[in-house]
Order: sequence, then structure tokens, then C-alpha cells
Amino acid sequence: MTELGPVARPAAPIRTGRLVLRRSEARDRAAFIELFASPEVGTYVGGPRPRAELDHTVPEVPGRRPGLFVVALEGAMIGMITLDRRDAKRPGHVRPDAAEAELGYMFLPEAWGCGYAAEACAAALDWFAGALPGEPVVLCTQTANDRSMRLAAKLGFTEVERFEEYGAEQWFGAWCPGSGPRR
Repeated sequence: MTELGPVARPAAPIRTGRLVLRRSEARDRAAFIELFASPEVGTYVGGPRPRAELDHTVPEVPGRRPGLFVVALEGAMIGMITLDRRDAKRPGHVRPDAAEAELGYMFLPEAWGCGYAAEACAAALDWFAGALPGEPVVLCTQTANDRSMRLAAKLGFTEVERFEEYGAEQWFGAWCPGSGPRR
């Protein structure tokens, strides 16, 4: 994935009714390790990574890059959202230059089922629509990931195509500002 280009990260954290989308901080390191080591989280993203490996490889301040937002509830990280350029070599594109922004998200299992992902992703999409008006955002998830498929529909993503990648059927959708419900 590559950065979004001339888009500047918001000067202040993005606030929703319950959540804060912000830059990562050193206090988030343990939550990042838990996120990537979780068997539940890893189910549809290549599996969990060994905790010992993560203890050695995750930097003191993980995820410190444009396009990555820590999702915090009452100050504690519960997940993360990414907005990056989709790799041109991967299948699934809606632009001739294959440089679409792609939404990604991962949340700790204890945050599932509370609407946090929908709330946080909607806020990130609203920010993105203001930063790059009219630019589409794409999302790719395994069709077997029911939760992610429901979230994509709730956010207003529409199916563009399905294809095989990473040994599983993938759902690929697109979102354009004003294209549908996001709350």
C-alpha cells in the first residue's frame, strides 16, 4: 500500500459520539500486539502472528504513518482503520490508474457487535470525502467474513466484482461520497 498523496492527516483527532480516531501513541503498543496476535481477528487476514515475534518487531510507537487511525474508546485503543492506495498489482480496481484509496479495519474481539466499526469507518469516510471530494474508496473482504460483508453494506459500499485471492473468494466493492447510508 502507498500513501494517499497530498492529503494531510486531520490536524485534530476525529471525534464521533463514542469514539476518537487519532494517531497512534506508545500506549497503543500492547493493543497492536493483541490485535495482530488474536486468532479471532486473524481468521480472515492470514491468521494470527506469533506474539513473541510481535514483541520483537512492533515498534515502540506502532502504526505511526499517514492513513492509519487508532480507534479509541475512553482513551483505550479498540481497533484501527487504514486508508491507503490499493496495490496496482492486486486484482480489483475502479480507476484506470488503479490508484484507489482502500479502506481497511481491524478491531479487538471485545469491541465486536457494538457498532464501533461502523461508527469509526463512517467518520473516516466522512473525513476522506472532505479531503478528496468525489474520489472513490474501495474495500476488499473475504465473502466468508459475514461481519465485514454486513459492515460494507451498512457503509454504502456496492459490489463491483468477486475474485479469488489468497485462496479464498473475495468481495470487492466501491464507495463514492453520497452513495449511501453510513450510520
